Amino acid sequence: MFMDVIINVTVELNERLINTPHEQRDFYYDTVAGAAAAFPVMTGVFDVDAVTPVSVTEGNSVALNIQRDDEIEWRFGDKNILVAEIRQDNKITCYDDSADGRFKDRLKMDQTGSLTITNTRTTDSGLYTVSKTRKTKTPLNTFGVTVYYRLPVPVITRYSPQCSSSSSSSERSSKCSLLCSVLDVSHVTLSWYKGSSLLSNISASNLSISLALPLEVEYQDRNTYRCVLNNPISNQTKHLDISGLCSGCCCYGFTEAAIRLVLSVVVGVAGAVILVYEFKTRNLHQKKIMKNAATNTHQPDVVASE
Repeated sequence: MFMDVIINVTVELNERLINTPHEQRDFYYDTVAGAAAAFPVMTGVFDVDAVTPVSVTEGNSVALNIQRDDEIEWRFGDKNILVAEIRQDNKITCYDDSADGRFKDRLKMDQTGSLTITNTRTTDSGLYTVSKTRKTKTPLNTFGVTVYYRLPVPVITRYSPQCSSSSSSSERSSKCSLLCSVLDVSHVTLSWYKGSSLLSNISASNLSISLALPLEVEYQDRNTYRCVLNNPISNQTKHLDISGLCSGCCCYGFTEAAIRLVLSVVVGVAGAVILVYEFKTRNLHQKKIMKNAATNTHQPDVVASE
């Protein structure tokens, strides 16, 4: 069976933290809903409701916008690493070499205090906290940034157990089994659509895995089908070409019947030729025997006359 070859991938999509001490609370944002990925941090005085989720596709720039009226500093991650600041003289400093150098030549900040990360990478995902620094540190905002991988285009291939020699011609000529697949993805959903109607889907959370989703259609089906891979901020679509992918399977039953018919004709003609040859051979053999018998019968008379 076709479905037997499909690995059922079951993943947990939503995880939320409840009833944890305030000072030890970890942030987790539901990626399917478009918030941030898991960022375990010591939150201190910040509340989870104060976090602003921001999503971006890998390679694009993301701006964390604020409007400052004082000295500020930006810190990143659970270790509160200083990555940028504006001091009393309005001097802007970006510490590109901090956080193990991951932001080198990719941080920008203007006089409003807004921080921009260019050419984003998935390692940029995390919490970014901006605070006033005059006298005592006062938090202004916390951004939860999620950087998503660029999505590949799904691949549609034909999987056709119905084209095997053990299947009937009717099965071979009416059904076409297809597989839509993607490799090494996370935080995505893979779906089959018939027109605008969702037929089936399968999802992956933060595990980098491969997904495959089957579909069976009639060869004569004139509906439009598409396979869609999406995450909370982007999608990739592959449209199904039924005639292009399924024609070989459809015509296999007819082709096989034609081949069998030709073979039958060839065998029949060969058999007839053999029978004719056999008949002529036997007829000639009998005539030769009769001729020899007649010759032997007249030989004694010839001897006696001599």
